Amino acid sequence: MASTADFRNGLTMELEGGLYTITYFQHVKPGKGGAFVRTKLKNVLTGAVLERTFRAGEKIDEVRLERRAVQYSYTDGDLYYFMDQQTFEMIPLARDVIGKDQLLYLKENMECEGLAHNDQIISVELPNFVELKIVDTDPGVRGDTATGGTKPARLETGAVVQVPLFLEIGEAIRVDRREDKYLERVGK
Repeated sequence: MASTADFRNGLTMELEGGLYTITYFQHVKPGKGGAFVRTKLKNVLTGAVLERTFRAGEKIDEVRLERRAVQYSYTDGDLYYFMDQQTFEMIPLARDVIGKDQLLYLKENMECEGLAHNDQIISVELPNFVELKIVDTDPGVRGDTATGGTKPARLETGAVVQVPLFLEIGEAIRVDRREDKYLERVGK
């Protein structure tokens, strides 16, 4: 058990049957009435944001989430299977739990980070920077590279990012998946 005095960004709690992480909090002491804490909470599984106020001193159930290394193996319909690197157990996760923004960059044998609650993986986070090959893009026009222009490129996972004009099909690039942004070329 923890109280509102223990609130900090990143603290995970169980609330109304769900797991929530504090993304913002503010202690408020009005001139009249009791003190309270205004918070923004993010649902660990769905990513939905909830605004909630707590009375000062109110008790909450703090939850410890463990981070474990997992590796993506394969997909079967709407289920994506990850192997726990500690127990070598296969963990099925639904498409909705992973999130469609992450699925755009998920590739076979990718090392990811699993969030475990009560020894059960409940969510997966992909690395922030991923290396993928370009499978489709327009050819670069000679002489256009000096302008610093970009063109869309489809990657092997289906994601589309803007890349410099000199990049061609088959080249591997590093991408920041959080911003869908090209970072650098890593070779062929």
